[in-house]
Amino acid sequence: MSLTATYRLGTRLFWRDKSMLFASVITPVGLVVGMPLLMKQVRDASSAASIFQSSISVLLAITAFMNVAVALTARRDQLILKRLRASRLTDGQILIGQIASTATQTVALIMLSTVAVRFVAGVPLPADPLGFAAITVAGSAVLSLLGAAYTAAIPRFELAAAFTMPVFLVAGVSAGAMGPIPLPSWLRPVLDLLPTTAVVNAVKTGDLAVPALVLAAWTLLGLVAIRLWFRWEPRRS
Repeated sequence: MSLTATYRLGTRLFWRDKSMLFASVITPVGLVVGMPLLMKQVRDASSAASIFQSSISVLLAITAFMNVAVALTARRDQLILKRLRASRLTDGQILIGQIASTATQTVALIMLSTVAVRFVAGVPLPADPLGFAAITVAGSAVLSLLGAAYTAAIPRFELAAAFTMPVFLVAGVSAGAMGPIPLPSWLRPVLDLLPTTAVVNAVKTGDLAVPALVLAAWTLLGLVAIRLWFRWEPRRS
């Protein structure tokens, strides 16, 4: 019940924050649905499908990673995390509830966008629905975990958006969500190791084995980072 309570708290706080709703729901969904629609008008349905698959990285970067990083930084600076820690909740319950809440919202938005582009842009539904669902859930959970770990690098809430923006840009460029951008040949294998790129590659190729290994490695890295550097209080404390 404690874990359920933290999950519901994270969800309730998210949907009450109108600024977060605009930045984490309306904007990314508009991009992910709008870009395939535009691509279909100027090119064809296959191009629309390709850009939509790449744009999943945008939803993962904004709705999962940036959302949880900004939310936890705000709650840290407002001493909400400190007060929760003084309750009977464990550290794990507090963080897992927030991460699970964010991941659930990300999965829901990806699924909603998948259905939306089917009707507005003619993008076919995934050929392997179970595989698509599995990699979507895994990617959302891993990006939410990494967003929680990344809060250690954010000095205060006012800088949270600026500190997370580079992650969004790298995720979009590496997965091709921003169009064909010339990159050095040596950089491509490095970008393929990013969790957002791994998810997009799995969606495009249907191969889940290599992306699963990449996500597993990032999960381990995120858990270690949270264990070593996650801060529950502002630095001024």
